[in-house]
Amino acid sequence: MKEYSIRNIELPEKVKKEFAVYPELLGLLLFYRGIEAREVAEKFLKPDYYRDIHDPFLMKDMGKAVDRILNAIEKNQKILIYSDYDADGIPGAVVLFDFFKKIGFQNFKNYIPHRHDEGYSLNLEAVEKFASQKFDLIITIDCGIKDIEETKKAKDFGIDVIITDHHIVGEKLPEAHAILNPKQIDCDYPDKNLAGSGVVFKLVQALIKKGEFEIKEGWEKWLVDMVGLATISDMVSLKGENRVYSYFGMQVLRKSPRHGLIHLLRETKVDQKNLNEDDLVFMVTPRINAASRMGDPIKAFELLSADNEITAGSLAKHLDEINKERKTLVASMVREANKKLKERDIKDVIVIGSPKWNPGVSGLVASSLVEKHRRTCFVWGRGGDGEIKGSCRSCGTVDVVELMNLVENNIFVNVGGHKMAGGFSVLNDNIHLLEEKLNEAHKNVSKTTEKIEFFIDKKISLDDVNWDTYKIIEQLAPFGVDNPKPTFLIENIEIFNVKIFGKQKNHLGLDFKNSRGQNISAIQFFADENGEGKIDFKRGNKISLVVNLEKSTFRNVNELRLRIVDFV
Repeated sequence: MKEYSIRNIELPEKVKKEFAVYPELLGLLLFYRGIEAREVAEKFLKPDYYRDIHDPFLMKDMGKAVDRILNAIEKNQKILIYSDYDADGIPGAVVLFDFFKKIGFQNFKNYIPHRHDEGYSLNLEAVEKFASQKFDLIITIDCGIKDIEETKKAKDFGIDVIITDHHIVGEKLPEAHAILNPKQIDCDYPDKNLAGSGVVFKLVQALIKKGEFEIKEGWEKWLVDMVGLATISDMVSLKGENRVYSYFGMQVLRKSPRHGLIHLLRETKVDQKNLNEDDLVFMVTPRINAASRMGDPIKAFELLSADNEITAGSLAKHLDEINKERKTLVASMVREANKKLKERDIKDVIVIGSPKWNPGVSGLVASSLVEKHRRTCFVWGRGGDGEIKGSCRSCGTVDVVELMNLVENNIFVNVGGHKMAGGFSVLNDNIHLLEEKLNEAHKNVSKTTEKIEFFIDKKISLDDVNWDTYKIIEQLAPFGVDNPKPTFLIENIEIFNVKIFGKQKNHLGLDFKNSRGQNISAIQFFADENGEGKIDFKRGNKISLVVNLEKSTFRNVNELRLRIVDFV
């Protein structure tokens, strides 16, 4: 069970004066987000598109990138848009696609590498293919910052490369014509936390600013639906400029005319006009990612860029179906993994896999195993190219990239990622050594022994669960990294009704009464299988809950309810 701490922090007098115009709860929640001044609070609560975004030309190499693309457009040179296959790279590809279509430029092609056959980012075989197809310019989206050999190969073929990326920069940079990445050490762009789609959106802003295109002022704001989708999906900080993209992105998504988005929301029974960040994270993003995990990622791009109802409807159904297949596959792999693990000693680092497993879903399996076994996990399968590939997830005590880099050179072919999650490929002959070598390296890797703290923002009663409270919380939305959903503790409340529902009977509903006798509902989707063993869910029993407040619009009826986070 998680351990929670209640934030019993008294606002400093100076902050109290600054926030005197706000309800007490709003002032507290702003303070917990590191906001202490009224001016900063107003910017956060009421973002302004023109005020709160930065000049794109502050980004290193932006001028070079814009000049090269404008030159290619003027000369009708052949451009290849090469994007990552996830829910950041694909929306980013749509952003540049929409821009080229808007200005009437047609001599370009979108390309997304196959996750299993080609892997992440540029690859030499693809570069050779682009050279044979006479491309003059490659623009990467959400990838490329470490593609030194591939970029040089393109240059040798006479192809210029413009890299747009947001991932951590290595010691050596590719020899690209221009590199747009705010994380470059000598880049003066004020916000370092843009998603990949955010970086390519800055490029489009700069192209519109310098190019003499017949585009209505402000047209690019319609692209913010894709930037918002990517920003929330890619788990980047929702502070700074990303607050603008997530905030306005949600607004544009709720009224977006994109056929593909509309049909995908219909398939998932999500009401577009009431769309929220949870709908994106749990309904839209998994279906976009399913395209690469289970097949061809170009299908997700074709959905989001579809220009007719028939194509959009067909692709939405396709992504929904393969997402169902993905869920079934992951559940099967998790069951098989847990069965194998029961038969052996659990080490500090778990390595498990099968040549029959799909490496495209290995990260999802690893996450499930980490949650159950509280160990860092490496899960592998065999890709379409016959190479062993996989994903790893940290239990929170080690940096998986550091761990992999401590393993002797002849084990891994490629490694990448960040502290909590990574990807890798291994020589076939060495897979049987992987667990042994990782556990040896684990003895020498730096470890974090600090407990992960889970904070409760405030202790409340059932009487506080009302629309006034919800409206205060709603001002902080959308929620995500660095802007978490406010979390509350409600203690010792009596259960009036219990219901278990859903096709798999894995959702839990509880009803309570406030002091006025009004019904307050609480819900937990995919309830913890062990939860019913720890808590006696019977009418009349009393329990304590950690909750979020949320608005349900099921069957077009607005209902305020509690989302159960945990039982304490």
